[in-house]
Amino acid sequence: MAAAPPSYCFVAFPPSGEDGQVLFGKNSARPKDEVQEVVYVPAATHPPESEVQCTYVAVAQAPKTHAVMLSKPAWMWGAEMGANEHGVCIAGEAVVTREAAPEAKALLGADLVRLGLERSQSAKDALDVIASLLEEHGQGGNYCEDAGTCHAFQSAFLIVDHAEAWILETSGRYWAAKKITEGVRCVGSHLQLTTTMDAEHPQLRDHAASEGWWDGQTEFNFSQVFSDGEEQEDTCSAAAHLENLAGPFTVQTMIDLLRGDSAMPCADSQPFVVAGSMVSVLPRSGPAPCIHFFTGTPDPKRSIFKPFIFVEDVTPVTKVQSPCLGDSDPARKEPRFQEIPDRRHELYKAHEWARSATEDKEAGEELLRTMLALEKQGLEAMEDVLTSPRPLDPSEFVDLFYDCVDTEIKFYK
Repeated sequence: MAAAPPSYCFVAFPPSGEDGQVLFGKNSARPKDEVQEVVYVPAATHPPESEVQCTYVAVAQAPKTHAVMLSKPAWMWGAEMGANEHGVCIAGEAVVTREAAPEAKALLGADLVRLGLERSQSAKDALDVIASLLEEHGQGGNYCEDAGTCHAFQSAFLIVDHAEAWILETSGRYWAAKKITEGVRCVGSHLQLTTTMDAEHPQLRDHAASEGWWDGQTEFNFSQVFSDGEEQEDTCSAAAHLENLAGPFTVQTMIDLLRGDSAMPCADSQPFVVAGSMVSVLPRSGPAPCIHFFTGTPDPKRSIFKPFIFVEDVTPVTKVQSPCLGDSDPARKEPRFQEIPDRRHELYKAHEWARSATEDKEAGEELLRTMLALEKQGLEAMEDVLTSPRPLDPSEFVDLFYDCVDTEIKFYK
């Protein structure tokens, strides 16, 4: 696995976004057969000087963590993507730079996604959290549940709230970031920041000069200095396609993009598949809540986007959570990854059965039409929520994601 997984994430600001909404989307490309779960973690307070165990290392815990909804590889602590109760969304991308990614255990990019969500109330807060943790602890370790080979990558992030977005790209402990407040942007598996940056590691340029990558005289171009020199056409073509699409963007537009119904690339071949997908709509004003849609199953073309809204006392959805193996988990015991347990959750198994049913083309197409009709009902219901002039009644939404998952499983059966 020399190349980074070909994931993509997007943000669309008004007027590209419909009705003054900011739209966010991501496909998570991961190794074939890896299970991705969707997990809600409520807000919590923590004792002084406590620690939180991430995938490989422990870091100092924050006094308070915010409620988060995460789409994550089941064996990891961290997440590929997610949102928090304050309307912050973060997507992580694995990237390859000219600086070799360390195999030594440190924070994964996925850990930084989750830590950023748990500790921030805005996109800028999340940027500061991730940059600080990266500088203190570094990044490194196996990004895959594989005892035979260490698949180590650097990280890039798209961090979004209702007002702005930040593209954050890293190499080791060093980083650069750019603020985005308009238009449509795509972040993929290659570096894209060039000569205009709004924030950077204070020793970024000194580090580049000391490695002989920059002469200290010519204009500093982050991607030229730190990229490994491989072709970047996939990211460029994705960005160009997005910018050329006629607006306004809607939730359905983002879902169609992630499904590959347009010219956008979609990772669906060996050794990667789209293990999970997410779309969020972040209203800029009015009483409407942020709404986040998750699949929790592979291949967005055959998966259903289900809505989630942050309210108090959200009902846990164990049917889209993998079995908890505790300290006996082979991903936690040293030496790690000596075996790969069955991490399939109930929704994954039902979806897997439905995929096998599509071998009968006619039956498969009928099932898919039924599921897409179910999804459309959910999208229309959420559009009513977004356009309603009355404040949200939280009690109406505590079971929202639970009911959607439960209904999907029943249709599969």
